[in-house]
Amino acid sequence: MTSAFLAFPSSPLAALVPYGWDDAWAEEFAPYDTEGLLAGRVIRVDRGQCDVVTTDGVLRADTAFVTPNDPMRVVCTGDWVAVEPAGNPRYVRTYLPRRTAFVRSTSSKRSEGQILAANVDYAVVAVSLALELDLGRVERFLALAWESGAQPLVVLTKADLVPDAATLGHLVQDVETAAPGVPVLPVSSSAGEGLDVLAAVLSGGTSVLLGQSGAGKSTLANALIGEDVMDVRAARDVDGKGRHTTTTRNLLALPGGGVLIDTPGLRGVGLWDAETGVGQVFSEIEELAADCRFHDCAHDAEPGCAVLAAVDSGVLPERRLDSYRKLLRENQRIVAKTDARVRAEIRRDWKRKGAEGRAAMDAKRGRWH
Repeated sequence: MTSAFLAFPSSPLAALVPYGWDDAWAEEFAPYDTEGLLAGRVIRVDRGQCDVVTTDGVLRADTAFVTPNDPMRVVCTGDWVAVEPAGNPRYVRTYLPRRTAFVRSTSSKRSEGQILAANVDYAVVAVSLALELDLGRVERFLALAWESGAQPLVVLTKADLVPDAATLGHLVQDVETAAPGVPVLPVSSSAGEGLDVLAAVLSGGTSVLLGQSGAGKSTLANALIGEDVMDVRAARDVDGKGRHTTTTRNLLALPGGGVLIDTPGLRGVGLWDAETGVGQVFSEIEELAADCRFHDCAHDAEPGCAVLAAVDSGVLPERRLDSYRKLLRENQRIVAKTDARVRAEIRRDWKRKGAEGRAAMDAKRGRWH
């Protein structure tokens, strides 16, 4: 099906465009349209139900009809779904194939994956400058972000707490070293610094806001939206941590375009099949490894190891290599406990859909790097 709703704003489906609806989604939804189902995007999920924005407004729907035993296939915030037009209760019949998905491992002994958000274009990692930088945690978040298929972006919040420009510049450089290929933007929600640049970036699609409790995510979301829609509480002075002011994942339309998914603070961020993401975060190590004498070099004590040589010469910080090893070991443990075949099939589908969606978005408004 070739959709013409973008060319004709009077189409009822045009109401969904601010939430990310496009021709590719229209094609996916076509079979359900003929059944009389409503297209909508999930803006909130809790207790087996969800809020869905549709052409009929925001509807409350039950997700029991599409809740399988596999936690990777449950309805989540950011999903595009087919909803029954009427009923009490009203049910979500299915969700459309995801373009991307941000997944972490759960605390379950079965090492299951937990989807935090779907169909995300930008993964915004919020890092508070009220605390000493934890570059290892930044690298962990970025590994999950790259693996999701989204474009990562690190936002250093509470930049007003670092008034000295030289000191702030050094902090930005430290994070840039830990985040090759990732933009790093200092922002102050209270002073309004950096918000215009961030809003311009996020206007190009769907973004998910990630970070620890107390990182200033809800304050940042309120500043971007222009009103206090998210509850905000002061962080503890002793450690700068908040108290999970956001308890659900909420999808919010931004006034300048694009949508933002705010998430609860994540105290635990476990990797879940993120080998590709880890490789992206530590791309300089992967490049160095290509010159190792042995193709299966573990970069431990092997002769002719280009990675160890880079550490000895000071080109590669030892902290980076230690972090790389740690995340790879953790990821290998997770992979050993999960169904690699099923997981690989899901990943391939996400990557295919993500490529199609990004191509459609690039054609219409261009991509920011």
